[in-house]
Amino acid sequence: MIIINVKENESIDKALKRFKKKFERTGVLKELRSRTAYEKPSISRRNVKIKASYRQKMYAKENY
Repeated sequence: MIIINVKENESIDKALKRFKKKFERTGVLKELRSRTAYEKPSISRRNVKIKASYRQKMYAKENY
């Protein structure tokens, strides 16, 4: 359960923004979407490799 303490004189928008950020970090929504359809283990491994290579390319561009 996510608990957000609203500080004195804090707007609801800021508190809601903090809640959304905390909720996103938990990864609940990401896991829910991944469980909606079965994905073969070979495809999930392939996706991990593709994402890793993309990240590596981006970091290589950043260093130049």
